[in-house]
Amino acid sequence: MQCRCLGRLSLTNYYNSLQLRNLNSLSAAITKPHRRIYERTYPVMVVNPDGSTFTIRYHEPRKIITLPINIWTLSEAERKERLERRKPRKKIKIEEDIDDDFDSQKYIKYIKK
Repeated sequence: MQCRCLGRLSLTNYYNSLQLRNLNSLSAAITKPHRRIYERTYPVMVVNPDGSTFTIRYHEPRKIITLPINIWTLSEAERKERLERRKPRKKIKIEEDIDDDFDSQKYIKYIKK
């Protein structure tokens, strides 16, 4: 059998070096999965606290995911404003001061039997 040389490695050494490659569960985490169709994932836009965006594949169909802001990096005024917005709104109590001079007999002619 003839040995073809590829630079420094011969063809047989080249094939042997391919077999020594580590194939483990972390190989897909380093690069993207090489598929044309990603099953059960949806394109979702992620917004960073600084306003920059990027697109990811997410398991739920959402439009935008915003990452939270670290409030301790904000100024004192902005921090107070954001903390006030987090508090629940107080319910407005309506006090009724209606005079009870309503005469129902006045409108009895409009009621049909």
